[in-house]
Amino acid sequence: MNQTRSNSAFFPTFFKIAFFIIAQNLITYSVNVADNVMLGSYSQTALSGAAAVNQLQFLLQQVMIGLGEGLVTLSSRYWGNKDIKPIFGFFRIALAIGLSVGLILTVLTSLFPGKILYIFTPDPAIISAGSDYLTIMRFTYLPFIITSILLSALRSMEKVKIGFVTSCISLVINVCINYILIFGHFGAPKLGITGAAIGTLTARLLELVILVLYVRVIQPGLLKPSLDGFRGQTLKAYIKTSFPVVLTQTIFGLSISLQTVILGRLSSDAIAANSAATTIFQYLKLIAVGCASATVVVIGKTIGSGKTAELKKQKTQLQFVYLAVGLLICLLLNLVKHPLISLYALTPAARTLAIQIITVLSVAAIGMSYQMPVSAGIVRGSGDTKFTLKLDLICIWLIMYPVSLLAAFVWKLPAIVVIALLNSDQIYKCIPAFIKVNMFFRISQFETSSPK
Repeated sequence: MNQTRSNSAFFPTFFKIAFFIIAQNLITYSVNVADNVMLGSYSQTALSGAAAVNQLQFLLQQVMIGLGEGLVTLSSRYWGNKDIKPIFGFFRIALAIGLSVGLILTVLTSLFPGKILYIFTPDPAIISAGSDYLTIMRFTYLPFIITSILLSALRSMEKVKIGFVTSCISLVINVCINYILIFGHFGAPKLGITGAAIGTLTARLLELVILVLYVRVIQPGLLKPSLDGFRGQTLKAYIKTSFPVVLTQTIFGLSISLQTVILGRLSSDAIAANSAATTIFQYLKLIAVGCASATVVVIGKTIGSGKTAELKKQKTQLQFVYLAVGLLICLLLNLVKHPLISLYALTPAARTLAIQIITVLSVAAIGMSYQMPVSAGIVRGSGDTKFTLKLDLICIWLIMYPVSLLAAFVWKLPAIVVIALLNSDQIYKCIPAFIKVNMFFRISQFETSSPK
């Protein structure tokens, strides 16, 4: 009877966690989307400048996802074992590493803003606009890091509503400030791209304040300070679990940034079209990301509570959920592509290319929505944090990029063909992911008691 009750609770718990993670991720990403859409209607140069700067934010975000997923993978098992004491130790380690990375990035962007942006585009006008944006955006990095790690710790304990509420509030603030300062409404100065940066900074600071108040006042017992963060066993367990995940996400972030580098050297239309098109794709992609994150939590909790025999059936059912999500994203992308692109002040050539890019991405979304939650959700949640790293190294760096670089700079193929090749890994990654989860699935046993 207990097993039946547990089985019946698995998917309600999964969908509840997934819903709030997706909703929170969508709202959080909307802070950047608000900048993107409003700047797109302001000028194409401002849009491209913000797109270049946001590659740094995206790379930082991938590192935080890696640190956070390592934290969730370990902490959710302790949570399932009704032992929350070690979670604060993992939180402190993740926070220390994250802040170190953020500090280095803040210093580099302060000292070499133009040189860093030149990596993404050689266009002087775009670099100038991006530098204005980066002058303020660099101060968002540290608050963003603290918020991300806090949310990961709370997610491992199934506290997901606060992230959604926090993101909703920050989005409203960001959009209002953007509307006023980008275009100069209500007597405010017309600041353009600088106004967008001010709005984002304000939103990030507000998110942090709300979360700190939550863990200190409303839920003070969840992350209660202890000495666990300084114990060797805790540090060793976190590094062993998180390092492959951080490396995977960092490599993925670099690969996305490299795509911007390639497109930036094809044409200014290509970088603007890709920025406009990938905005909605990244938006809907968060559904798949949320499914992967929820999977790590529920599988970690299931393993921590000792109910590993149930996972065989659950992992099969989850795969059908992922495929349904992929088909839904594909449909939505094709429904919104024309209305969405009409919002941007693009050249006719960039507008046509943007529509073509969304069509390509709609197909890639089906593969992405399956292989990402399988490898970064089921497999990673079961304790194998190295599989996704190996998958990305082979599929992205040994296959996708060599072919794409040849297509762009040797064979001189059209931009849309290059972009299709840059997203082709989302399809052929499905094969090894399917084989891994259905034929070679196993559970790595972490220690599920407090470190001594």
